[in-house]
Amino acid sequence: MNGWKRSGRGAKARLVATMEVQEAAVLRGLIGEVRQMLAARTAENPADELGELTGMRIGPSAGPEDRVLARLLPDFSRDDANLSAALRSLHEPALIEAKEAASAVVLETLPEHGGRVELTVEQADAWLAALNDVRLALGTALDVTEDLPEELPPDDARSAHLGVYQWLTFVQDALVQSRMQLR
Repeated sequence: MNGWKRSGRGAKARLVATMEVQEAAVLRGLIGEVRQMLAARTAENPADELGELTGMRIGPSAGPEDRVLARLLPDFSRDDANLSAALRSLHEPALIEAKEAASAVVLETLPEHGGRVELTVEQADAWLAALNDVRLALGTALDVTEDLPEELPPDDARSAHLGVYQWLTFVQDALVQSRMQLR
């Protein structure tokens, strides 16, 4: 992928890029892993009779123990544990649903075997959200910090995946830059 380009004007403006077969496979795989993690978290939701009667979904009040999932679903308040638990219980299901919807847009608009990707403004926003989630998850798993060098020694278990993280950063940054032109 060489970046995103603007195509068309006004309401018909689109952001266009071409993904190689391997790039599409990597992105689809990473999106799938994040979706699986979020689905497992959703399966942990407590049974709630009132929720079943009213249609209100209630999520768990405790944050995820898995550090990658905790990065995707952070605490709602750092100052008040009770407030954070209540907010999590009320809002986490909708947050997971929004993350799922964004990842679904990526999977719908990304050709399975690579090729031309053409996004509306709304689809580009969904891509940005999903790319952010994938980068957060991978960055947490790789212990990415500002101090991490751009290249790791070959014997570092993270070295094979750091290039993927850097590529995702490029894809996201290029999409942000192109998206800003469509304002």
